[in-house]
Order: sequence, then C-alpha cells, then structure tokens
Amino acid sequence: MRPIEQAQSASDTLSPASTPGTPERKNPFFEPFDTPHGTYPFDRIRFEDFEEAFMEGIRRDKEQHERTVTNPERATFDNTLLCIDDDPFYYGLLERVSTVFSNMLHAETSDELDALAQKLEPILTQHANDIMLDKRLFERIKYVHRHHRRLTPEEKRLLDKVYQGFTRNGALLDEAGKDKLRQLSEEGAMLSLTFSQNLRKERKAFTLHLTSESDLDGLPERVVEAAAAEAAERKVDGWVFTLDAPSYGPFMKYSTRRELRQKMYMAYNTLCTHDNSENNIEICKRIVNIELEHAQLLGYKCLADFVLKQRMASNVRNVYKLLNQLIEAYKPTAEKELAEVQRLARRKEGKNFEMEPWDMAHYSYLLQMEKYNIDAEMLRPYFELTRVIDGIFGLATRLYGITFKENASIPVYHPDVKAYEVFDHDGSYLAVLYADFHPRKGKQGGAWMTSFQEQHINRKGENIRPHVAVVMNLTKPTESKPSLLSLGEVETFLHEFGHALHGIFANTRFESMSGTHVWWDFVELPSQFMENYAVEKEFLRTFAFHYQSGEPLPDELIDRIVKSRNFQAALGCLRQVSFGLLDMAYYTLREEFTGDLLDFEHEAWAKAIITKQVPGTCMTTQFSHIMAGGYAAGYYSYKWAEVLEADAFSVFKRHGIFDRATAQRFRDEVLSKGGTEHPMTLYKRFRGQEPTIDALLRRNGIRLPRKKS
Repeated sequence: MRPIEQAQSASDTLSPASTPGTPERKNPFFEPFDTPHGTYPFDRIRFEDFEEAFMEGIRRDKEQHERTVTNPERATFDNTLLCIDDDPFYYGLLERVSTVFSNMLHAETSDELDALAQKLEPILTQHANDIMLDKRLFERIKYVHRHHRRLTPEEKRLLDKVYQGFTRNGALLDEAGKDKLRQLSEEGAMLSLTFSQNLRKERKAFTLHLTSESDLDGLPERVVEAAAAEAAERKVDGWVFTLDAPSYGPFMKYSTRRELRQKMYMAYNTLCTHDNSENNIEICKRIVNIELEHAQLLGYKCLADFVLKQRMASNVRNVYKLLNQLIEAYKPTAEKELAEVQRLARRKEGKNFEMEPWDMAHYSYLLQMEKYNIDAEMLRPYFELTRVIDGIFGLATRLYGITFKENASIPVYHPDVKAYEVFDHDGSYLAVLYADFHPRKGKQGGAWMTSFQEQHINRKGENIRPHVAVVMNLTKPTESKPSLLSLGEVETFLHEFGHALHGIFANTRFESMSGTHVWWDFVELPSQFMENYAVEKEFLRTFAFHYQSGEPLPDELIDRIVKSRNFQAALGCLRQVSFGLLDMAYYTLREEFTGDLLDFEHEAWAKAIITKQVPGTCMTTQFSHIMAGGYAAGYYSYKWAEVLEADAFSVFKRHGIFDRATAQRFRDEVLSKGGTEHPMTLYKRFRGQEPTIDALLRRNGIRLPRKKS
C-alpha cells in the first residue's frame, strides 16, 4: 500500500543482535511499549526474542492458571472468567508474542521463523490443551454457569461462549477421550502449519523466466515493465513472471502465447501435488480425517454438524439449500456466458478450436473489450494507489466522519508498511491502522485483515482501542510508474478495509467478542458490503483521476464500468459455489477418507463446474481456507454473506450511498457490536427484517428459471 523497497526476510527486517560491549538489553515483549498508542516496537524486536518470550509466556500462563484453579474461594464470574486480581500486562505476555509471531508467519516470514514455528507449534498446542482439558478449571466454569450473579447481557454471552468453548474442546470427555483429543489437535496443528509453509514455498519457487521479446506478445507495457523489475531484483536478464496475483492474473489475461499460458496455468493449479517435499496430498487427507475423528469424538456425525452449531446457517441442510438455490439461479446464465466466450474464441481461431482452461481469461478479456470496450489497463492510470487510499479513506470519512493521519513514528514490521492513526468524527482517537500492500518474498499470497490489539474495556474502565492491519498483494510500482491498480484490486482493498472497519468501530467490553469475533458466516458482511462502492459513479468521481494529467475518470468510461459490472457474474458465482461444495464434501464425510484426492475433488464440485477439468490439477492442495485457515465447513460463508450485504446495500441505494444516518445505524447495530448478540438479531435491528436472495439476484441481473408445470 510506495516506492519499491528491497524485500527483506523477517530476520533481516528485525533488529540485529547486540554487539559485544553494549549494555544487556531486555526483551521488548517483557516491557510496556513506549510507542505511540502502545503499538508493537517492531524496530526493537529481534528474532531471538520470540522463543524466549514464548517460553516465559507459557510459564506465566501456567502460573495464572494455577492461581485460578486453586483459588479457595467459591468460583464466581469475576475470579474465574476475568481473573480480576491478576496483572494483565504480566500475564498477557503469551498473547503479545503470539500475536506478532502469527502475523509475521503470514506477512513477513523467513526460513528461520518457519523452523521456529515448527518447533513451537506442538509446545503451544499442548499448552492450550492443558488449559482446556483441565477438569479443575472446567468445574469452576461449570459452577459459574449454573450459579452466577446477575449478569449483563454481554457478560452472559461471554459466559455461554466460554462454557461452550470448553465443552466443544473436550471438557466433557473421559480421560481416554481427552488423551485422544490431545493427540488429534497436536497432529492437526502441525499439519496445518506444514500445509501453509509448503504452499508458500512452492508458490514462491516457481518463475516463468522469458528472454525473447516475442514471448511478450499481447502483454501491456506495465506488465512487461513489472516483469523486467522482477528479473532485475532476481539478478537475471529478461523478464520474470511469478504466481503472485499481480503477475499471474495479467499474464493469463493478456498473453497471446498459448503454450506459456498453459505453463503458468498448470504451475498454479498443480501447486503442492508434485513428487517433492512440498506435496500436500497426504497432508490434506490426514487433515480431513483428523477433523472427522475430532467431531465424532465429541459426539457429532461429521465436522460440518459440529461447526454449523455456531453459524447462522445452523445445519448442513441450510448450507446445501443456499448452494443449490444459487446453482439453480445462476447456472443457466453461466452456461450462456461460457458459450459466448467459446463462440468468440472460435471466431478468432477457427471453428475447430477447443478452448482449454488456460484460454478462459484471455478470451474473456477479448469478449469484454468487444462488448464494453473496457479493460483493467484502461482504468489503471486512474487508480494510482495513493489516490485510491485517499478515496477509500475519504469514503469512510463521508460515511462515518472518521479521518486518517499517517504517523511515521509508529514502528512497522517492514519498510513497505504504513501506519495511520484513525480519529472519530469528534476528533477523538479511535484506532491504529497498518497498511501493507505489495507482494514480497516472505509474504503469503492473497489478502487479509488481522488485529495486533483488540478493542476492549479494561478493569479501570478505559476503552482500549484496536490496532488492525490490512495486508494485500497489489500491483507494485516500477521504475517509471507508481502503483497503478486494476478495478479488481480496488475491490480487494475495499473488501479488506471493510474488515478493518469492523475492528476499528468495535465497542464491546470483552476482547473475545470484539470486532470480527463473530460467527464466520457473518464476518464477511462488512467486507463484501464495501465492495459495492467500487462501481458507484459518485464514489469513483471522488478519487479516480489520471496519475499524469490529473483528468477525472471520464463519465463515459464510468458508464462502461457500471454496464460491465455483471460481466460473467454467473460464472463467478458458480466458481465460489464450487469451492463451497468441495468444502462441504470433505467435511460432511462420516467415514475415513481413503480415496484419491483429485478424483474426489472433481466429483465433489461437478454440479457447479461447467468448464473443462484438466487431469492432474487440484484445488484442495492449495485451499488454505479449509485446510489451514479456519474455514473448514464454512467456505459457503462468502455466498451467505453476499446475500446479506446485497440486501444491506439496497438500503443505502434507497436512501443514498453516502447517507450518514443509514451509515450510523450500520455502525451502531452491526459494526460496533462484534459478537455480543446473535448476528441475525443485529442484522434485523439494522435492516428491519431478515434478508432475502432477491437483492443479490437483482444486482447480478439474474432471473430464476421458470418452473415447468
């Protein structure tokens, strides 16, 4: 989210070790942070600080745990759930170091950090199990659950959440069951970590190195320049393309060299399937079986039954109802969209041309140009990153009255990262926002929002404000051009910023119910809601100016953006539904999975797949969401939340997309409440009714097929 900086590994970015003769330093995790707003002192954290802080944090955690379970006083909400007599800074060490470490593993890792994660994961998992499976602690929590003082609604929800958390983590099992659960959770944690590390390593290992200009045919100047910069950074001649989104996507879209598109496609879609140390096939099978064993040990038939107990969907039947409803609504249109691309390809290449998956992006681009004369490269000059930042921050100002001010004195974990102070409409401090925009060697692919500090009310009654981060892999600047984004990248920014607002506006008492700590089929509502603004003319006019001339994005071009917004919307919907079907297929299994992973995948999502499936390709081995990201039996959440956000945005469309009263109600009833109430209660309080699929269908221009009589 700036001039190109030399990418550094985490061990390079963190401060160097002390030199002989210098005064002995203290581990920065052990001291209160003397930084703006108590932000993490990344400039003082060194690699060797992590293990020391983890070990001491575990020791303090055990100490606090023993103080709680051996307390001779009758168990109460305060002395058992809140531990009000304990020092929150002293006993918060493990949480502090864990927060930084886990975020660095995704945003700025290194071989050293990866190795340390492998070493620490079993220790941390065992420690968590020691707490969750301690009968003494559960007996106190159970007593409080039955014999508590009069609680506020938020306290009652916390008590229920903690009690259910213990029971859902095996507190009611006998000792043999607890031992089995320990073994499963420890093995599963290690496998998920290895899955993620394998995927990052294999994705970063692949490059398409070109040395002939003829191989660049069709590629825009910006894409070629970025590939040249990548080659220079790697100290090779020519041009280098990678599997990072800003490189892979444009290559597949613009390149006329079909054999090279095939090479890129196959590299991307066979990640972690090869006969090497990064193969994830057996890891995925074991993860699926561990999740099944875990669920059945707790008395459920499958993982989905277990997971959906705490989701808006509530059961497997409702998930499939949504997915099948979307297939029924979108598939006829998707088939027409695909046929349209195939006709264009044959018109250009000959009537016998057989389109392959690596052709889809290219001929879809040509079709979009033919129909709407619109393309990402036309728009990029108007989406210069600094202006996009101003536009998106300005959108939040217009909706909620909040403002953003960069503060260079806030330490950051990499030179690419910027830190902003966020102020409320009355000028009061609201949050810190870190923004990390571009790909680099130690960074995972994709985009996400994370928290370094959750909002909560401390024991002194102070409202501790959040520190949140948006992390993306957007187009990097080159020697001759600043970072110029595609419309899709603007949508990605808006999406993650929506998550950030959910954290920034949090206003609850307890950290565990603050901000994005909501049920996972509700958490995508604020993020997907924000994506709507990407094609709103009134919003685009606020920031979309040509980076050289300063001319605004022409109205005629905006009109073409709006008209093309539903281009291949049905194909896009089916793609998401196919991922949801694959996820549910794995996690509704009731018997051990022993089959062929690739065959299972191709069969599982067949109902939503209308394009050719290439032998040897596999999504599962790189499907981080459901194998290592917590979305197991929950990927449907994206479509579930899309129904919610389309319905919610229809209210803004009716009252005005910048209407402050509607925005304030959305902030008050949804964004600030976190998980303090059932999500449908929150949504209905904002909307006045339960959502329907109608707004989504209208937005996408989809009509349900007529029923045959």
